[in-house]
Amino acid sequence: MSPFAGSAHRTSTWEHLRVTRDDGVATVTLARPEKLNALTFEAYADLRDLLAELSRERSVRALVLGGEGRGFCSGGDVEEIIGATLTMDTGQLLDFNRMTGQVVRALREAPFPVIAAVHGVAAGAGAVLALAADFRVADPSARFAFLFTKVGLSGGDMGAAYLLPRVIGLGHATRLLMLGDAVRAPEAERLGLISELADEGRADEAAAALARRLAQGPALAHAQTKALLTAELDMPLAAAVEMDAATQALLMNSADYAEFHAAFTEKRSPKWQGK
Repeated sequence: MSPFAGSAHRTSTWEHLRVTRDDGVATVTLARPEKLNALTFEAYADLRDLLAELSRERSVRALVLGGEGRGFCSGGDVEEIIGATLTMDTGQLLDFNRMTGQVVRALREAPFPVIAAVHGVAAGAGAVLALAADFRVADPSARFAFLFTKVGLSGGDMGAAYLLPRVIGLGHATRLLMLGDAVRAPEAERLGLISELADEGRADEAAAALARRLAQGPALAHAQTKALLTAELDMPLAAAVEMDAATQALLMNSADYAEFHAAFTEKRSPKWQGK
């Protein structure tokens, strides 16, 4: 979506999400605690559209995605989604599944780092939302379960078969996606699925601290690093180093790069502008 005239107007109220902004950090909280934040058709659409809005806002430098209540997200709502999909034709089913994938793409393509603050269950689509984040800060209570085969579907839902092997390796990803068994925080940390294991009850606090650190840093450099990490996953080395060279040449013309040199010369901390 373009930031110029003709774009959709900014939305101030979201039905299925709580959104706050504070000094460059946007915090998005899945807000159906009575259903362990199970996702509905509307919740997927809200999240997709919200991420598009935030990606247009130059003021957002980091995003925390969390869940209200006892868990992060229990996945798609069994009553509201699975029951409804049984009555849909192939075209409608394709539209729905494409929409869920658009949420994952929006997380990966957002021009700012995304931190998932995970406590309790992150299951099915909830596990994939956490997987699509750049960082996963988890409470010791966290457990991840890619449940898709347990409902008779492919374990490769929403890009999981693409992302998970790249995070934890093919062997571990095969086990998690094929069997659908839950992985608790200690094992998830050992596999590399968790970026930071927080103290009990403090995952939100730890994720917010990381978001503030990122938001106070060189936003343009973070955005380009994230873009390269995503783009170069499937590139040969020659193409990757050429993309790196072009990106560095671009950033060497940035105000932040000049600011680093000035700060170093003047023996002070840089004042990052994100441009």
